[in-house]
Amino acid sequence: MKKIMSIMLALMLAISIPVFAEEGTIVDIAVESEDFSILVAALQQAELVGALQGEGPFTVFAPTDAAFAKLLGELGIEAGDLLAHPQLAEVLLYHVVSGKVMSTDLSDGMMAPTLKGDNITVDLSDGVKINSSNVVTADIEASNGVIHVIDTVLVPSDFVLSAEEEVEEAPGTIVDIAVGSEDFSILVAALQQAELVGALQGEGPFTVFAPTNEAFAKLLGQLGIEAGDLLAHPQLAEVLLYHVVSGKVMSTDLSDGMMAPTLKGDNITVDLEGGVKINSSNVVTADIEASNGVIHVIDTVLVPSDFVLSAEAPAEEEPAMTALPATGSSDTSGLTLLAGLGMIAIGAFVTFRRKING
Repeated sequence: MKKIMSIMLALMLAISIPVFAEEGTIVDIAVESEDFSILVAALQQAELVGALQGEGPFTVFAPTDAAFAKLLGELGIEAGDLLAHPQLAEVLLYHVVSGKVMSTDLSDGMMAPTLKGDNITVDLSDGVKINSSNVVTADIEASNGVIHVIDTVLVPSDFVLSAEEEVEEAPGTIVDIAVGSEDFSILVAALQQAELVGALQGEGPFTVFAPTNEAFAKLLGQLGIEAGDLLAHPQLAEVLLYHVVSGKVMSTDLSDGMMAPTLKGDNITVDLEGGVKINSSNVVTADIEASNGVIHVIDTVLVPSDFVLSAEAPAEEEPAMTALPATGSSDTSGLTLLAGLGMIAIGAFVTFRRKING
């Protein structure tokens, strides 16, 4: 009788243990453990809970809260920063392998494709490692797979942790960059007055040879002119478009004597004999990349050959003057007298030259 009872007890244990171990999904087991609260929050944030409650089977290498804390400490960020990261789902999927892979199925140097698409590598030379993370508890079976607990978060090679790098990869438009610089306040005001801001915020791409405030001031100082007539001048937009080339032309694309058609329709000429010149203007800073093109900073305003400064503008056509936008502000609605000085200088300079040459 005792022998029969022992056999029956053994059979009951053999039946009950697997049922107990596999009564929940991978997510159920994670939720019930105090060690996986960050992992569960991440799965919820990335909307992967439903996937890991599916039929599977899946093998999950599950980082503990201590593993996440170690990573956050190394990076100097909060858990919220990680949960808000656009690559969060990719990181989590990098911890999941399709199929049920028990510890006895692992071999040294084995590479397993994750649901992210990248491989993870098994190292059995000193315990069990997945990449550089130690497996601290293996073979926690679930109804839809198995969990192996690891002590370090697995980070895929293409994960970008620096917020600064992300910003650099997504620059603003040409107009955004110009508005954000104190060197282009006159240029920005002229673009606004000529109603070209929207165009240069478009898809493009464009190449802009951008005169600085100093470039405008240089002509103003030489010619001593006023700003009023320029803002009403019918060729203002043409002068500005003479600084713009269609396409993204980097400095490495330039060649000596190259002629490029501008959006005005006239060509500008590249001279590489003594530095880089566009017509007679020096390029002082090259290759400022924007989301819709590139800016090359020049030290002299480019003046098209057919620009004619009218002797007088009718009083009723003179524009009203308002305040110049503050440095670094995205508000380009205002203009000051200084906003139009550069373009007046252009017209006066051409007239001046014609008088001398005539």
